[in-house]
Amino acid sequence: MPAPAPESASASTPPADPAARAAETVARLSDEDLAGQVLIPYAYGGSATQVDAGAIAGNRSLAGVDTPAQMIAKYRLGGLILVSFTQQDPTGKTNPTSNVEDPKQVRALTAGLQEAARQLPAAAPLMIGTDQEYGIVTRITDGVTLLPSAIAVGAAAQPVLTEAAWHAAGRELAAMGVTVDFAPVADTLGVAGSSVIGSRSYGTDAKANAGQVGAAVRGLQAAGVSAALKHFPGHGHTTGDSHEELPAIKQSLAAWKAQDLPPFQSGVQAGAGVVMSGHLDLQAVDKGTAATFSHKIMTDVLRGQLKFTGVAITDAMNMAPAKKWPAGEAAVRALNAGNDMLLMPPDIGAARDGILAGLKSGSLKRERLVEAVTRILTLKFRTAATPQPELSVVGSAENQQAVAALDAASITVLRGRCSGPLVTGPVTVTAPSSRGLARATLVKALQDAGVAVQAAGGAEIRLVGYGDKPVDLSPDAAVTVMMDLPGLLAYAKSPTLLATYSSSKLSLTALAAVIAGKATAPGKSPIAVAGLPRSACAK
Repeated sequence: MPAPAPESASASTPPADPAARAAETVARLSDEDLAGQVLIPYAYGGSATQVDAGAIAGNRSLAGVDTPAQMIAKYRLGGLILVSFTQQDPTGKTNPTSNVEDPKQVRALTAGLQEAARQLPAAAPLMIGTDQEYGIVTRITDGVTLLPSAIAVGAAAQPVLTEAAWHAAGRELAAMGVTVDFAPVADTLGVAGSSVIGSRSYGTDAKANAGQVGAAVRGLQAAGVSAALKHFPGHGHTTGDSHEELPAIKQSLAAWKAQDLPPFQSGVQAGAGVVMSGHLDLQAVDKGTAATFSHKIMTDVLRGQLKFTGVAITDAMNMAPAKKWPAGEAAVRALNAGNDMLLMPPDIGAARDGILAGLKSGSLKRERLVEAVTRILTLKFRTAATPQPELSVVGSAENQQAVAALDAASITVLRGRCSGPLVTGPVTVTAPSSRGLARATLVKALQDAGVAVQAAGGAEIRLVGYGDKPVDLSPDAAVTVMMDLPGLLAYAKSPTLLATYSSSKLSLTALAAVIAGKATAPGKSPIAVAGLPRSACAK
């Protein structure tokens, strides 16, 4: 008797292949469902369903609803971005609220958001993004393992350590329910630097940056979080701030290809799920048009030349260059250029209605919208296939160890001794008043390393960081430490100059070990500092 034939899968069982499942889902979605899938706004409130009066007022103003869950339901959203505002964040102007506190709260929030998304006709996972670059742009800080800034990673110059650290970061983000991290920054700094990018970049060497970007992408995505390369086609050779104006990329086409393109190319080849378009005027390709709205850049270059097949997301649509047009028109223009998702539209209803009106008038072809949503759903189904880690991985000893190795490799001596204790006798740590936390962190780390620390009268160790000026230096300091771009050290008179490029706890712990003579400083500055070598010690 022949063996019974295997039972066929139920007709209601979705295909296992993410692309096939996406195509099947898109085929049954209405225009309203499709329009909602390309929107990724922010919302007010630290819970999907329970928010205070202030958050209700914010959500009503933004979307005519009370809660984030209601926003998802009303607009059939494809994604949501988690935001926070801090005073020293150069991207803070686009983040008018904070909806993240600590890992436990974030996981509860994201679980509630996903529950709301499951009720939609698409029944697809929600894309939950955040800007967790580390360094000065870090949304979730409490209780997580903080990586050093990108410029510190560039100083370490060890992609193997980069990949391990970003894998740790990815596990923590995945545990909190984040599915896409708007990182790494793939911008290469010009010699003049870009003030809005600064230490968010790996440095001025495009080839070295390419290695770091590829490593970060591999680390993140191996943990089940999509990486997002930004800000395409490159924000590092600009002087303007795209939050306020349309910065120009003025290099020749050959120079742009040599100086800006390699890290994006590397990230795409490493399999990055997302590329973020910048509000940037690449004059050699499409002069006068922000890349976000340029078909030549977002389709001809990104898709045609770089062969990128993932999801293209705009930079925040509430930034000045994107508000040149009403929200609905801007949405259609961005989609027609080749973007698949619209980040933080200033008016969610107007953006959605503009897309629907574009479909009706023919200014937006339905095929273009279907293409965008198919890419979005494919990425979301693929990301969701990785099981969510337990919250216990956040801040774990294993993750701390991986990141601490990267921090230790980044510490740089630009002037001073290369071995043994860098100061003798007791020390006194000073810093501008805004750096109280970093000062206290270093004091404890020095004490743990066996260095005597006293409130006054010891050899002065001066900490300076992001936004500080020459006036913030101390002329009498025995040691000056820069916790951001090291350029300020050119003005320092101290016999010993060090860079951590970062003020995280693990960076300052690594610094303490060098000061105590228990570790050497293998890092080399990824940018030139006037009158100083890249390192006084590392060859």
